[in-house]
Amino acid sequence: MSNIAKVLSGRQDRGEGVGTNEKAIPFNKQDYQSLKQECLAKGTLFCDPTFPAESDSLGYNELGRYSSKTKGVQWKRPKELYSNPEFIVDGAKRTDICQGALGDCWLLAAIASLTLDNEILERVVPPGQSFVEDYAGIFHFQFWQYGQWVDVVIDDRLPTRDGKLLFVHSAEGSEFWSALMEKAYAKLSGSYEALSGGSTTEGFEDFTGGIAENYELNKAPPYLFKLLQKALMLGSLLGSSIDIASSYETEEVTSLKLVKGHAYSVTGAEEVHSYGRLVQLVRIRNPWGQVEWTGPWSDNSKEWSSVQPEEKAKLDYSAEDGEFWMAYSDFIQQFSRLEICNLTPDTLSSEDVSRWNYNQFEGNWRVGSTAGGCRNNPATFCSNPQFVIKLEEEDDDPLDGEDGCTILVGLMQKESRKDKRFGRDLNTIGFSIYEVTGYVQSFRGCNNIHLGPDILLRQQSIAGNNTFTNLREVSERFKLPPGEYVIIPSTFEPHRKGTLHNPLAVFSKISGGSATPVWIYHVLSQCFNCELIFSTESFHCTNTRDGSGKLGLVEFHILWIKIQKYLEVFKKHDTDNSGTMSSHEMRDAVKEAGFHLNNDVLQVIISRYANQQYAIDFDCFVGCLIRLEMLFMFSFTDVLFCVLQWLCLALS
Repeated sequence: MSNIAKVLSGRQDRGEGVGTNEKAIPFNKQDYQSLKQECLAKGTLFCDPTFPAESDSLGYNELGRYSSKTKGVQWKRPKELYSNPEFIVDGAKRTDICQGALGDCWLLAAIASLTLDNEILERVVPPGQSFVEDYAGIFHFQFWQYGQWVDVVIDDRLPTRDGKLLFVHSAEGSEFWSALMEKAYAKLSGSYEALSGGSTTEGFEDFTGGIAENYELNKAPPYLFKLLQKALMLGSLLGSSIDIASSYETEEVTSLKLVKGHAYSVTGAEEVHSYGRLVQLVRIRNPWGQVEWTGPWSDNSKEWSSVQPEEKAKLDYSAEDGEFWMAYSDFIQQFSRLEICNLTPDTLSSEDVSRWNYNQFEGNWRVGSTAGGCRNNPATFCSNPQFVIKLEEEDDDPLDGEDGCTILVGLMQKESRKDKRFGRDLNTIGFSIYEVTGYVQSFRGCNNIHLGPDILLRQQSIAGNNTFTNLREVSERFKLPPGEYVIIPSTFEPHRKGTLHNPLAVFSKISGGSATPVWIYHVLSQCFNCELIFSTESFHCTNTRDGSGKLGLVEFHILWIKIQKYLEVFKKHDTDNSGTMSSHEMRDAVKEAGFHLNNDVLQVIISRYANQQYAIDFDCFVGCLIRLEMLFMFSFTDVLFCVLQWLCLALS
């Protein structure tokens, strides 16, 4: 199936609800119910062939086949470790997540926050799984992946050493839901080692489909504590961490027992009365299940003696479980950043809470067509994907007291963890937001638009992310007046154009009363010093009107005038006089020739007609335009496809 056909098929599936949490897509095409029933019928335990109990599933470097860290590892099922293992004991709790010999504290902090809301948890950990009823050694979990939910099937063989789980485990030793969930996420990412290092927001988003935002606590806005409370009330997931100056400080414990370079969950934000004044407190959890803050408001500290017993009873302030309270003022001084994952409307079932209006766009940066780089590259910037949004309702109860529409924009690049095995770096990404106003009023209400340099380069962006970064996602919150806006995501640098050859176009006089398309095809090919990209069949369909298979003088005159027109357009947009056009120049050239196409069609054109350096010579340019003309003339009645979708399929 072609890439375009896959895109169209995916759109149809989403229209039917496929890829939602209720209709998650089977990962690796493994259907949980079918596999389970097959195992029960055979009386066997499931062994997953796509993520086997072998060294490759552990990792590729530090956890590779010959690493000292993987010596003595044995894969065992829970029933080989405990006589009566349980999936979940008395509900999933934050204390069920204790870190093992893997640097995935970011993931465990996210899982711990997930346990605060059972409805959200059950979207990731489907209920009804156990080691008793219909046990077949098979389990499944659901994760959000770049716009759709996937259902990941695993067997329950877990890596152990000396009879103990090697990685995440529950404080209640016979409970296994968290260890199995970690394995499912490792399978999704390619290996356990791929989970080493990351941002808590990544886990938050993959467990909820939400959109994250980050705050530097040394620049905390004055309303941040209220934002914390509101986020927790709405079920948002929150995490925090302390920056390190070098790798030597990783997991270094401070004098007040905070761990640097380590991901914590933020699980509460409350106000208590102390000596007649209100004190703002934040509750934090260390996924290690131990090592707690020893400063003011820590477990059993003197500050608690000033709080009334009924208030203390509500806050659960003295358990030795890795969770602790601290003053909000200390929190913003001791910690470096706060991460919040805001939930999408489909995640929230309660009608009593406010919801975000949510839009999701998909696109890509293609070398030579849509990878235009940032605004520093005016020649190519406008070729980046563009997405239109409309803001209509101002905030009801603004936290900062200012009128406007709050908007949260996140830009995410795919498959970051799977690429770690191959040493591939992430792109440095960012986005700009432009207001649709003034001289672009004609675009109002249109979703599929493309603003060119005559518009974008004449005005400054109204908003955008502060810095380009090579993370999986960049996101930022803005407050904008009601109106329509165009969001332009980009990499920092465009893909560079390679060295091009410089062919010479020569026109020859053709005599005679008529000529076959094949003969003209060869003559024109020799004139243009290159084989034309269009076939003799398409040449025939485009230019012979009477079915004779030949061109008369009038028809040939029309063709010749058309080619001369195309030459003028080509020369105008070949701005560096190289004899070729870059794929970015091609966009405006096609438009001037009379074809208004969207990014999908242009990407197909580039892949079909450009050379390896993404350059297009005159012959290919003519072939492309004649092919487009033929396709626009073609009559079709299939209502399932719009004109542009038809062009994508026909050109690919």
